[in-house]
Amino acid sequence: MAHPKRRTSTTRRDKRRTHKKAVAANVATCPTTGQPHLYHRAHWHEGKLYYKGQVIAEKEVAV
Repeated sequence: MAHPKRRTSTTRRDKRRTHKKAVAANVATCPTTGQPHLYHRAHWHEGKLYYKGQVIAEKEVAV
């Protein structure tokens, strides 16, 4: 197994990591409900599951 001969300095380590950044997720707005949600994801609103503005499933109420 390979291992470094010398310790990597903090400056060299940090220079390598300069391009790794956290990016905020893009948020879409549902055309039917107006709720914000992630792209290509279904979302719940008032007991109904929506995807692309259409109802996919309804939440069953326990009796």
